[in-house]
Amino acid sequence: MSRHNALSKHFSPAMLRAILRKSATARRAHPPTRAMSAALPRPYTFHVGASWAGKPGPAEPLHMPFPHDSPIGAWRDRTLAWPKAVKECRIGQDFFFVQDMRSNSGVSFGVADGVGGWIESGVDPSLFSQALMYHAHRYSRNAWAGEPEIDPTLDYEEREEIEGWEMTPYECLDLAYGGVLREKFVQAGSSTACLMTMNASSGVFRSANLGDSGFMIIRSNSILHRQRPQTHFFNCPKQLTKLPVNSQQKFSRACVDKPSEAQTFRTKLTDGDIVIAYTDGLSDNVFASEIVTLCSLIARRGGSEDEQVQSIADRLVDYARQCMMKKSRVSPFEREAARQGMFFRGGKPDDVTVVVALVRETS
Repeated sequence: MSRHNALSKHFSPAMLRAILRKSATARRAHPPTRAMSAALPRPYTFHVGASWAGKPGPAEPLHMPFPHDSPIGAWRDRTLAWPKAVKECRIGQDFFFVQDMRSNSGVSFGVADGVGGWIESGVDPSLFSQALMYHAHRYSRNAWAGEPEIDPTLDYEEREEIEGWEMTPYECLDLAYGGVLREKFVQAGSSTACLMTMNASSGVFRSANLGDSGFMIIRSNSILHRQRPQTHFFNCPKQLTKLPVNSQQKFSRACVDKPSEAQTFRTKLTDGDIVIAYTDGLSDNVFASEIVTLCSLIARRGGSEDEQVQSIADRLVDYARQCMMKKSRVSPFEREAARQGMFFRGGKPDDVTVVVALVRETS
């Protein structure tokens, strides 16, 4: 089979038919996802969808999950009950969270990719990424997306009773990392992280990213912003790390990055913007131009905002899984390997997790 250029602006006719057919099926197959920050009248609402799939092939040989009755285990199970059309239920070493913030001031969400190299040391990489997202969710639900809203008619004592605080994604990342370091069940591990907030009052978007997970903002069928990956060298991302207490000398060469090294970004969102957060299972296998095309195709099919964002998330995951198994197709990972003077052919099998948010301006 001759190889083709994956940067072409259009999918093959067969792929287009498959995408559109599956999008229509997805709308019939499951209930709509959640419309975040809509309980109180605010200028912006955010419709969020999520999807994921573990790395193709047999399950990882090392899997020691959080107990189902533990706080993290119970939250993990609730999170994985998110309705999606992709049949693969395993999430592998990735994880994500979506959380409405205090008083519906906005929404916070993010993705994390546990570093698989820890398996060789007898460590389950999924524990770190799940714990990191759990603590990010925990801090986000008690925080405001912007300045806490205080009624100016209240007296001083009443104002003091206003609960919560404004929290940026960077601050959330720092707090969540501290939570992982205190988790006794997580003895070691590391993970990339990409966290973001969207303010329902101002439309302000903020993010903090460490490693090669990332996000993009699509506006009017064009990429407004795309997060650049952070790496130490090819295929070695920056990562938050927890070393074993009694074996730190053994892991002296491990990558130990801090939340302070995360790249931050801020912009103002407008009606119709699409924000996509993803792990590298998507970005290593699907070109940015293809992501934009797929979003446009699904938008043209119509349906509610909730149905559209869930269809986009499902189709991106499904398409990434198809691409990662094709050795005859040029992938973003192959191109980056070539730029680094290395040979790699085709897609890169991996876990893939995607969270999609659609912005609506209501006033």
